Amino acid sequence: MQTILGAGGPIAEELARQLHQHFTQDIRLVSRHPDKVNPTDELFRADLTDPEATDRAVEGSDVVYLTVGLPMDSALWEQKFPTMMRNTIEAVKRHGARLVFFDNTYMYPGTPTPQTESIPFRPNGRKGRVRAELATMLLREMDAGTVTALIGRAPEFYGPGKTKSLTNSLVFDRIRTGKLPLVPVSSSTHRSLIWTPDASRALALLGNTPDAYGQTWHLPIDQNRLTYRELIRIAAESTGRRAAFAVLPRWAFAVGRRFSAAMAETQELLPRYRDDNLFVTSKFAERFPDFEVTSYRKGVRHLVQEEVQDRG
Repeated sequence: MQTILGAGGPIAEELARQLHQHFTQDIRLVSRHPDKVNPTDELFRADLTDPEATDRAVEGSDVVYLTVGLPMDSALWEQKFPTMMRNTIEAVKRHGARLVFFDNTYMYPGTPTPQTESIPFRPNGRKGRVRAELATMLLREMDAGTVTALIGRAPEFYGPGKTKSLTNSLVFDRIRTGKLPLVPVSSSTHRSLIWTPDASRALALLGNTPDAYGQTWHLPIDQNRLTYRELIRIAAESTGRRAAFAVLPRWAFAVGRRFSAAMAETQELLPRYRDDNLFVTSKFAERFPDFEVTSYRKGVRHLVQEEVQDRG
């Protein structure tokens, strides 16, 4: 049995497909309101802040994937994420399951320093501190040998379907609907973005590779990083539209935070858009040389095709 805690999001849905297609049809999907992805999926309703419910959700599992997401709300993250991690750790300990934690980079410094798996955590806001706490909590258990686990860490998302990120909402979703894309902070810095289906494929592969455990892995991205200007140009070439865009400077976000809670929640993330964002994935590439990474050009063209299908 392989169990996904936090079913329903784009990462979890594609993860369920990949597990079913390549590794096992014995899959349990866990969330407050789970829906089947594959015909053979087992559905289990649970609130992961409840230790007993989490324990029951994990019981009988060989591998557990923690992919749960929460809305961009710092107070909610502080309240719920540490409890969910503690409950999951205790459950996998009790039942002898292996744990795969899907993580992000909010705890990394927003500088142009290349980001490898060994870069120190230097969060610059509340959400980053929560993510640092979660990773540190699990790393301590891994170092102590009390759990068999791995961390798969991803940079900012871009991708099809329900994918949510600042890049998707401000740039690609607006292009999809014929609106002017809005670039956060700078159009000339190089971005590290992960195609969400690639993240799920990589998690499934890591979770079913015994020697991957006990480590942190940067999940694979196209290392030929592009700027927003270049990404928008690719979209324009595919749609026949002008490669026009507007840049939202940091002061615009500062003004917007007075009127929008969502804008306020983005403040701590803005430093990563000021400079090149260099997420390094050479460790994964060396261990899994046959993994085919989706190029930015292919990913952007796919999003444009998705737009054409939606309009049709």
